[in-house]
Amino acid sequence: MKLKNIAGILLIGIFVFSCKAQNKPTLSTKTESQKSLLFPKGEKITNANFTGTAYLQMLIAADSLNPTSVGNVTFEPGARTKWHLHPGGQILLATDGVGYYQEKGQPKKTLRKGDVIKCPPNIQHWHGASADNYFVQVAITNTQKGVPVWLEAVTDEEYTNKKKKKKHNF
Repeated sequence: MKLKNIAGILLIGIFVFSCKAQNKPTLSTKTESQKSLLFPKGEKITNANFTGTAYLQMLIAADSLNPTSVGNVTFEPGARTKWHLHPGGQILLATDGVGYYQEKGQPKKTLRKGDVIKCPPNIQHWHGASADNYFVQVAITNTQKGVPVWLEAVTDEEYTNKKKKKKHNF
């Protein structure tokens, strides 16, 4: 009996070693990037309120007992929301990557894992990934005073903070 157990352990060890040596996946079904995610990536967002590719995994939907929604949003590099506001405010928890947050008329802030942003009610803002990094956030939104109001797209000029050079006609 002990010999069978030892043989079984040796076979499993040989299988795992050979998979690693050939860079093949072992018995684990999740990739390393999936293991590091706090919440699932969710479904691709297909509405017109985003520029670029972003994903949403709703964690809690607002209802009549608790008017707070919680969603995990993953932005691919360069992806961002349109300018928008929340009548009841919003809180953003940065959980991975590098992102941006900007309120209308204010400088853009860089966000990293562990940063928290409190979006005041009715303040126009946008948020999303940096140009060369993905960004993951948990968005906590109070809908008691209404749903988000979506506005115009964030221009590339606003996103990069670069002003277009004026052409001079001489």
